[in-house]
Amino acid sequence: MYSTAQIRNIVLAGHAGTGKTLLFDALLHAGGALPQVGSIERGTTASDFDPLEKERGHSIDSAISSIDHGGIHVNLIDTPGHSDFRGATLSALAAADTMALVVDAESGCTHAARRLMQHAAQRRLCRVIVVNRIDATPAHLAALLEALRDAFGPVVLPLNLPAEDGTKVVDCFGQATGDSDLGPIAEWHQRILDQVVEISESVMDHYLELGEGGLSGDELHAAFEQCLREGHLIPVCFVSARTGTGVRELLDIAEKLFPHPGEANPPPFVKGEGADAQPVAATPDPAAHVIADVFKVVHDPFMGKLGIFRVYQGTVRKDATLFIDDGRKPFRVGHLFQLRGKEHVEVAQAIPGDIAAVAKVEELHFDAVLHDSHDEDRIHLEPLAFPAPMFGLAIEAASKGQEQKLSTALHRLAEEDPAVQLQHDPETNETVLRGLSDLHLRVLLERLKARAGMEVATRLPRIAYRETVSAAAEGHHRHKKQTGGAGQFGEVFLRIEPLPRGGGFEFVDEVKGGTIPGQFLPAVEKGVRQVLKTGALAGFPLQDVRVVVYDGKHHAVDSKEIAFVTAGRKAFLDAVGKAQPQLLEPIVEMEVAVPEAAMGDVTGSLSSRRAHILATDAGREGDVVLKAEAPLSELEGFAAELKSVTSGRGRYAMEFSHYDPAPARVQQQLVAAWKPRTEED
Repeated sequence: MYSTAQIRNIVLAGHAGTGKTLLFDALLHAGGALPQVGSIERGTTASDFDPLEKERGHSIDSAISSIDHGGIHVNLIDTPGHSDFRGATLSALAAADTMALVVDAESGCTHAARRLMQHAAQRRLCRVIVVNRIDATPAHLAALLEALRDAFGPVVLPLNLPAEDGTKVVDCFGQATGDSDLGPIAEWHQRILDQVVEISESVMDHYLELGEGGLSGDELHAAFEQCLREGHLIPVCFVSARTGTGVRELLDIAEKLFPHPGEANPPPFVKGEGADAQPVAATPDPAAHVIADVFKVVHDPFMGKLGIFRVYQGTVRKDATLFIDDGRKPFRVGHLFQLRGKEHVEVAQAIPGDIAAVAKVEELHFDAVLHDSHDEDRIHLEPLAFPAPMFGLAIEAASKGQEQKLSTALHRLAEEDPAVQLQHDPETNETVLRGLSDLHLRVLLERLKARAGMEVATRLPRIAYRETVSAAAEGHHRHKKQTGGAGQFGEVFLRIEPLPRGGGFEFVDEVKGGTIPGQFLPAVEKGVRQVLKTGALAGFPLQDVRVVVYDGKHHAVDSKEIAFVTAGRKAFLDAVGKAQPQLLEPIVEMEVAVPEAAMGDVTGSLSSRRAHILATDAGREGDVVLKAEAPLSELEGFAAELKSVTSGRGRYAMEFSHYDPAPARVQQQLVAAWKPRTEED
């Protein structure tokens, strides 16, 4: 048994190849949960237990396990390093209080590491940097520490330092004297002590009056916790996951200095939606109403659908009755589990701060809020900002009669990964699976084949263009139809105007004198939204427009909802045609790492694809990193070309950036190719 104050929730994150998976094993081994550290080459690590992970030799999904060390219970989450699987990494941040950014002593601070630190800061997580492989190249560690301080600021300070050629670590927070591989520890001790005491006026006063010896352990602990919460300190710890150096010391630091769920920054819960949403305080009180958030969904071949959640308030007990989101139908917690790698250990309860799972509840989904009272209806966590999945494949069953089986399998893949989207285009009748990269999609297809045992056919889907307007205009339509009996009548006058890029859609009612009765205005909006969905120029969704309905006419007998749906739709189409409509193409932000010798070829290729080179930076191992923006439509075949010109050494990642107007040539081609279906009124 343990209390909330004894829990530490830590997520290991970092660039691929930094040794997170081995560190995960080393921590479990040091805590007595593993008899020995596993091997990536032999596929025996605790977190990479999926067959695809063993085959590929790297993490694809997050893994969870726990250990008891000293007086604490540590929930550890290992996450993938490849940006292709960023969805699993970001969703894990929602369950942690502390993010440990793992940095490789040789490769140093990468762009991916900077992005992860930004994500953690946005979620107000306490941040710690763990430098791994200190036994490999100790000569570079001083430069690495300075590089980390350059990247993240002077708040980056070491808690310990490697010594004796990386075979041990020495504490430089709790002690003021001693030597390390980076020189005497006295200066670093003074720097970190000054950083901690200046966070609190009372602690600073005691320090100035009495000196370091006059500070109590509780005072220093409280000040250290505050520094972590406010981002005033990002401590650095040195380890070697391979040899175990510094691993037990890292657990000791977690026990003494990392925050427990009651000390960390409160989770960003809100009640309501949009402008009406109000912050809600979830308190780690085991006797309060339950509030828990599902941050991961897994379809286990033996356990069925697993919803893995973090408890923020109250106690979840076996056989308890819980609600999901605003649902009125409760479910019973038949079995409650803690996860230890691939094992599921049944437990009787989960207290605030615990990570647990329930099985075989089909209504569970990512980011669902579990609660035991309708007082907590409409409560949810502020959403995480996931990268937009810009790579897509149109997918269909290779043989007839397998459509339903394929649909079920695809929906399960999308449930497990919040960076996956499954879309159905009614115009083309395409089912499109979207992911973050070619590799992401290949892994999804391999999982699909392994789980569903079926062959599929794939092809490139349509690019996710958008439509908008670039000028204000007015539109009008009178819908009048007589069929022998009661007719249909509705007339709508409206005007439209462009919104800033990303402004979405606004519908404004300025009707005066009841010329369109209030009960028909939702029908007008429905007609407008039909055009937003299907497009008016080339069959793509329309966005960034304000629609103002200001006049119209109705008939006491013949006016019906369907008449105003049609009138609204056609008045909107009339206005769009006059408002200088234009096509928007998706622009992606790229980071391309290439050998210096191939930089000219790759730069030329990107330029021929209408890319704009924004910057070039020095990468690791002599590579050059090109940062660019490019239209997604021009990148077909780029992966194969990059592999060819760099002899397989080139790599790239991309994320959706924004939409820009497409060139006139592209717009003309897409408009000419679109043949909207004939509408019947």
